[in-house]
Amino acid sequence: MKQLTYLLKLLTRLHPIAPLVWQGYLPPIGHRVLKRINLNRIDTRVKKAKRSEVEAGGQFIDGSYSNQAGTRSYKLYIPSDYNGQALPLLVMLHGCSQTPDDFATGSRMNLIAEKQPFFVVYPTQNNAANPSKCWNWFKPSDQQRGQGEPSIIAGITKQIASTYSINAGRVYVAGLSAGGAMAATMGALYPDLYAAIGVHSGLAYGAARDLPSAFAAMQKGKQTDNNRLQTQFVPTIVFHGDRDTTVHQCNAEQVLAQWGEKNLRASKNQQQVTNGRAYTRTIYRDTGDRIVMEQWLVHGAGHAWSGGSPHGSFTDPTGPDASQEMIRFFFEASECER
Repeated sequence: MKQLTYLLKLLTRLHPIAPLVWQGYLPPIGHRVLKRINLNRIDTRVKKAKRSEVEAGGQFIDGSYSNQAGTRSYKLYIPSDYNGQALPLLVMLHGCSQTPDDFATGSRMNLIAEKQPFFVVYPTQNNAANPSKCWNWFKPSDQQRGQGEPSIIAGITKQIASTYSINAGRVYVAGLSAGGAMAATMGALYPDLYAAIGVHSGLAYGAARDLPSAFAAMQKGKQTDNNRLQTQFVPTIVFHGDRDTTVHQCNAEQVLAQWGEKNLRASKNQQQVTNGRAYTRTIYRDTGDRIVMEQWLVHGAGHAWSGGSPHGSFTDPTGPDASQEMIRFFFEASECER
């Protein structure tokens, strides 16, 4: 039994919802499939990652936060140039089965934070809250301000801001897959805390209310017209692969559409990464000619962080650099608000 559980955990390196098989939500996987997987290669992928991709020259320290909703650990990247000056803060929410170290490796976000510089905090989902270590974006109890996982993530954000010198107008949140859906949730519930959000391969806030509707939304998007947020607008950038078979690309459009912003002028630009993937970038400008939303559709890409390191899980090194583009968008959005 322990061996099978271990195999399924390793299998999630290849597919993010594989552990749901063990929970009985999907049809069983044949044992022959498990036997054909090179488990040693999967298990050592992150171990072989260069230490510089995670530590990046600064400090990568452990932390923890607790409130009435529970306790979550986190890892915080502190750039080496930090000397008490007010710096931006980015909250990075990992996908199912991932860890802070894995996500930091795959996104290379600590390397960017060392150069800019800014803080990066990686909250950690635990097995007790979700056996697959997915953020529970689909549960009503985790879709309310001041409750559940959103309150914990917001609490971690505020704890970092009270411990270090953080520029309150330059706090952002981003995530991948389930983490992307939770990033959309955080933007919807805490527009006063986050200046901009990034959603990679995720879903709109409130796209599901339970596990069956979550799987339906992942394949077909939110199945209701009541998708407009009645809250303060937060600048948003989304990335999605048009060959994503885990979360359909229509969800990227719904993430942007849920804000209900009108009078936006859209412009599209098609480009290609040198020796890599083609992509379509759609920019949305408001009446003041400020860029307030961006959509990056990566052609041929699946369910993976675009432009990420091959040493991390769920990455596509041949796509445009999602990490760099998100930071550019975040910083530009903050400049426009000044």
